[in-house]
Amino acid sequence: MPLLRKAGDAPKRSLWQRIKDVALADVNVLARGGVKAGSIENLEELLLEADFGVPVTLRLVDDVKRLALRGDVKTEAEFLGALRSGITSALRSGTADTALNLDTERPTVIVVIGVNGAGKTTFIAKLAARLRKQGKRVVLAAADTFRAGAIDQLKVWAGRVGADFIGGQPGGDPAAVAFDAIDAATTRGADVVIIDTAGRLHTSDSLMDELKKVVRVVRKRRPDAPHETLLVLDGTIGQNAVAQAKTFSAAVPITGLVVTKVDGTAKGGIVVAVHEAIDAPVKFLGTGEKAEDLELFDAEAFAREVLEG
Repeated sequence: MPLLRKAGDAPKRSLWQRIKDVALADVNVLARGGVKAGSIENLEELLLEADFGVPVTLRLVDDVKRLALRGDVKTEAEFLGALRSGITSALRSGTADTALNLDTERPTVIVVIGVNGAGKTTFIAKLAARLRKQGKRVVLAAADTFRAGAIDQLKVWAGRVGADFIGGQPGGDPAAVAFDAIDAATTRGADVVIIDTAGRLHTSDSLMDELKKVVRVVRKRRPDAPHETLLVLDGTIGQNAVAQAKTFSAAVPITGLVVTKVDGTAKGGIVVAVHEAIDAPVKFLGTGEKAEDLELFDAEAFAREVLEG
């Protein structure tokens, strides 16, 4: 299933098709080693509309112009290849290890953060299901004590995927739940503990302080933890995802990104823009509501998909 379109949707014009129509109206200009100024402006506009953000867009356009002037881009296929290569390079630049860090000493501690509605709890369930299929014992910790419903929701998911569950009382101390979960995971010989946190608004200083406390307490219980702090972002909210990522990364070190709902948006460039903004690798894409709708991130495959659909 294409990453950027829901199953059953009518085919939509891909980004590449729109680039060909608008930015490459006269592809023969490329063959003569030049690029029309209007075509470049149109290319910039299309990439910005696809949420690549200004820094990545300017770099991609500059690369295409440079290659065209050198005579390395003369055909549509070469132009497509240059864009695909540029997007792949952007995703592989800086901190780009997409592998989930599972510590050799049990338990691996994973803290999951993000705002309400991003799909955080569903991602935790999907990740737990994946780890359970790998034969690992998993503990889910409901440190989102802000909402009683969040505790119940995670407990239900734990039962469905066969994970252990640790939860506190509504309104209780989230950091205490995290601490207890690591203790329980250690006692039970669990491989991984995944800590859910409140779906805090990234503009709330008090809730961000609470998040910092959770991470501090995790480190007190185990100095090398958390082994992963994964930020879950809604892929449909455009450049707001960049603002969220910057605020969260200013509060706690983020080791990886999870972008959800990419099956419902044609603006997949936001994945590249967020990676560029905070230099954290994209580790997973959420592509649906089912437990199996979680894709390990592959930069080259994503670059191809975001362009060609």
